[in-house]
Amino acid sequence: MRSAFFVLITFCTLQAQNATKPGRFHVERPTLVNLGFEWAIEGDANRNATVEVRFRKSGTTAWRNALPLLRIGGEFVHREQYNMTYTVPHGFAGSILNLEQATSYECEFTLRDPDGVDGQAQERVTVSTRGEPKPYSGGRVLHVYPDDHQGPRQEPNFIGIKHAYYGPGRGDWTAVRMNKVQPGDTILVHAGLYRPDRLNYVDPLSAPFTGSISLSLKGTAEKPITIKAAGDGEVIFDGAGNHKLFDVMATAHHIFEGLTFRNTDIALFAGEKEVMGAVGLTVRNCRFEDVGVGVWTENADSRDFYIADNLFLGREDQMRVIGWNQAGQRSAGIYPSHHLRSFFAVKVYGPGHVIAHNSIAYFHDGICISTYGPPDSDPLRRASSIDIYNNDIHLMNDDFVESDGGVHNIRVFQNRGVNAAHNGYSSQPVFGGPVYFFRNLLYHVPGGAFKFSSSPAGILAYHNTLVTEQTARDPYSNVHFRNNLFIGRNAPNRGVMTWANATANYSSDYNGFRPNPGTANQYNWKVPGADWRSFATLAEFRKAAGQEAHGIEVDYNIFENLGPPDITRRHHVYHAMDLNFRLKPNSKAVDAGVVVPTINDNFSGKAPDLGAIEVGQPEPHYGARWITWKPFYR
Repeated sequence: MRSAFFVLITFCTLQAQNATKPGRFHVERPTLVNLGFEWAIEGDANRNATVEVRFRKSGTTAWRNALPLLRIGGEFVHREQYNMTYTVPHGFAGSILNLEQATSYECEFTLRDPDGVDGQAQERVTVSTRGEPKPYSGGRVLHVYPDDHQGPRQEPNFIGIKHAYYGPGRGDWTAVRMNKVQPGDTILVHAGLYRPDRLNYVDPLSAPFTGSISLSLKGTAEKPITIKAAGDGEVIFDGAGNHKLFDVMATAHHIFEGLTFRNTDIALFAGEKEVMGAVGLTVRNCRFEDVGVGVWTENADSRDFYIADNLFLGREDQMRVIGWNQAGQRSAGIYPSHHLRSFFAVKVYGPGHVIAHNSIAYFHDGICISTYGPPDSDPLRRASSIDIYNNDIHLMNDDFVESDGGVHNIRVFQNRGVNAAHNGYSSQPVFGGPVYFFRNLLYHVPGGAFKFSSSPAGILAYHNTLVTEQTARDPYSNVHFRNNLFIGRNAPNRGVMTWANATANYSSDYNGFRPNPGTANQYNWKVPGADWRSFATLAEFRKAAGQEAHGIEVDYNIFENLGPPDITRRHHVYHAMDLNFRLKPNSKAVDAGVVVPTINDNFSGKAPDLGAIEVGQPEPHYGARWITWKPFYR
């Protein structure tokens, strides 16, 4: 009797630990085309709970299925050399993807657990995606001209940005600011060169000693403050070699449009960690050239940036792929330098940012989330709900896109990256996720496709075409691969795929692999909690790991016209206009994938195709939509 009593107590205790108790449900800041959610839980020790998701436009009746939320929690993210440790709290997180702008959606989340749910098992919310920021049409229009302008001037008119923005003031008087711009006002900047003479105490552009223009006023979402080109010729803001051209970290809801920024270390500085950060910053249709950094914030209070349709041209080598610390370069007569000339085009922290349709070349990194460290307990002060898509990235000294420091619902999709010295897409680390990498293209990246370092947790990789190997061996957690193409480059003694699983929570299936000829260890698997194992064939890996039940091996003949980069020419520069990533209609990779709701619902044929571009569907527009030429081709 006593033994039966203890068995009953033990059973009840385990049942309580395995049952799920839902906690706070959090709706993240919406972006233009995606919505993100987090749901905290307790219990579910056996991790068999699920959250099903469906949605519909408000006012309609038909529901659509979305991807289920990802079960997260318990993963240990760490980098000892920086004393950084973080254990992911238990819960679910995920996104509803590929929505329409400025549209209201009903979203339903149903929590299920065979062991029971202790509390409210369903959440239903109505959330709207954002619209693209636009200037306010009812405000004043202020006309800015360069000091040397000849000809008529429209009224009211001003010399330089600060004159219109704050009112007149030179030298000591630049701090008086008695006639400030108002929310909803538009500053139209007329053609010409705006280059402060920082050593001229009474220079008309009013940037004494630093040459930096500090803006700090507040617009609103409905009435932003807009600074845009007037349309009568190129508007050039030239830093004359200064460190920081515009400091906008104290602003709210500003739009910069149609301008050129050049000859400065930092063009738009938008936030410093633990100081302050801009809110609602829009940078659109601008040109950045000869800059060290384009747009930069490190502040957790920065939010809702829209950085779109810009051209960013850095200062790094334009003729060779050179890594910042790459072995073998000295023997080739190429000397890596730790002294950066250009750091990154865009770096952000905080929630709700959109970085889309930018053309980027000649930087250390292309687009980055700040490697901020463990996230704040306040979900409104995290790098969550960030979209990075349709960017065209060419010739980086390190990586194309870094989701490093991201927390939940980072969406990196439909980007094209050609030539990166180290890795393509990075998560170093991610604090729970999910980070979505889907429908990205990659070519000529000797260091490997994904950089999953510092024990990231929570990554979903779907439908990417990656012409390089996956080599990262740092253990990671909760990573799931579907419908990707990993295409080996004929690299000697290098396997095509590596799974470095720190825990048993992972999966990999429906992927295509092109092995490197003559390499014995093609597939490398970190057995969770044990040692590495290597396999010569996909079939051997499948039998041992129980993964890739539907995976296939392919070759370059799946493409219409695409060959491997020349591995004997590591520093050679390729151009996207010369590369064709499309699949042959009857190739082995066609109809070889699995349905992934909201990502490939519109597939043609019997099943989705592998890789980034579905047969018969148009290729996305990569890069700035106003560019009609090939900006990186030489």
